[in-house]
Amino acid sequence: MNLQKLSFFITVLFIFTACQQQRTNTGEKEDVLTTVPDEPAFEFRKDLDAIRKDGVLHAITIYNSFSYFLYRGKPMGFEYELLSRLAKDLGLELKITVAEDIDDLFKMLNNGEGDLIAFGLTITEPRKELVSFTESHYNTYQTLVQRKPENWRSLPPYKVEKQLISNTLELINDTVWTRENSSYAERLKNLENEMGADIKIQYVPGNLTTDEIIKMVADGEIDRTVADYNIAAINKTYNPNLHIETRISFAQRIAWAVRKNSPDLLEAVNNWIEEEKQTDDYYVIYNKYFKNKKSYTRRIRSDFYSKNGNKISKYDDLIKDYAADINWDWRFLCSQVYQESRFNPKAESWAGAGGLIQLMPTTAEALEVEDVFNPEENLEGGVTYLKRIRNRFDAVKDSIQKIKFTLAAFNSGPGHVFDAMRLAEKHGKNPHIWDDHVEEFMLKLSEKQYYLDPVVDHGFVRGSQPYTYVKDIFMRYDHYKKFISK
Repeated sequence: MNLQKLSFFITVLFIFTACQQQRTNTGEKEDVLTTVPDEPAFEFRKDLDAIRKDGVLHAITIYNSFSYFLYRGKPMGFEYELLSRLAKDLGLELKITVAEDIDDLFKMLNNGEGDLIAFGLTITEPRKELVSFTESHYNTYQTLVQRKPENWRSLPPYKVEKQLISNTLELINDTVWTRENSSYAERLKNLENEMGADIKIQYVPGNLTTDEIIKMVADGEIDRTVADYNIAAINKTYNPNLHIETRISFAQRIAWAVRKNSPDLLEAVNNWIEEEKQTDDYYVIYNKYFKNKKSYTRRIRSDFYSKNGNKISKYDDLIKDYAADINWDWRFLCSQVYQESRFNPKAESWAGAGGLIQLMPTTAEALEVEDVFNPEENLEGGVTYLKRIRNRFDAVKDSIQKIKFTLAAFNSGPGHVFDAMRLAEKHGKNPHIWDDHVEEFMLKLSEKQYYLDPVVDHGFVRGSQPYTYVKDIFMRYDHYKKFISK
């Protein structure tokens, strides 16, 4: 047996032995805490019945280029899209909490800061002491991420390979950078034991995501790291100077997690995952974030990708000026503009509304807006109209509730909102609170027994439209606040 074959045989033997003897050495999509606390506590209890009673599914995730991020004003991510579908199928509103440090995920879950960790976790035995894992989403494996030589394009492949680590034995006395409390670090420590030799493990801050650490390798800040292969592969699209073919683990299962005392939620999520994985949409979503290299490259090169700066759209400065005029958070006005036109100043609806904030021709004429497709004129007219509408709801004292009334009236017309307020009062609800009061009767204005009620002056309206309009704008604003500073 020649030396090359012997080296290959030993490497495979090391990996096989590790997977048989040490079942805690696998990584994850964004590797997370592997150390189990001395005294894990599960005092906080909240299962599916309590979640349904609240009407909200609280999920915990990480802000990165795969799970959850903002792009051109739209919240995106593998976890985000699946969570949105899960919450909808469970009939729940979705609230997302972002963990600042990856190591915090399990603690936040068991402290009750969320009901579900929606993030790519590797299923390992130590972690099973902390959480209950869902059915797996997909499988992957750990790989070494290293940088090719600077002149790699001019070299034949075999000369490039000679300058790279091609098997785990070559890591002896070499340096690898990773997060301390990660399964990547755990795997490297296991390799040290298996080889009977040291690997110099250097730790990076725990709040760095795997794609950020990979970028450090590509930029020459560090020499190598460990990552899940699917993440390494998509990162290589934007960083072709990376080599990612030195495999250091066998296959591993990637899943979400719930508290150990939430068996009903676990069953519901598992049933949903099993059914979802039978649909084409599930794999379309997966491919969008882990397979579509062109889309990934376009996103991370964009000025409007949230990790590249504090921009939502090319009209941010203009929106900031007019948001100040109405005394709104500019990110909130951005959310409304996105709802109306997706930041397209040439957008035109079937009903004839046009421009960034979709002014109807009669409204534009009354506001003396000459060109609704001119972004500045359109925003100036739109904000003037919003202020006029807001002034008609002086009886609403709570500032947030007043904004909701204003938005509903902007969408459906003030008359229909006043009808819903009168209906709410007639039926014992508070006419000055939108949430769970007036919004309920806004929805009922599409039902004959309500739109023919004597207190209703403006007749039928498809109340689901202003209802959804208000909810969507506030929900998107909540996402904006997580990614974009004020």
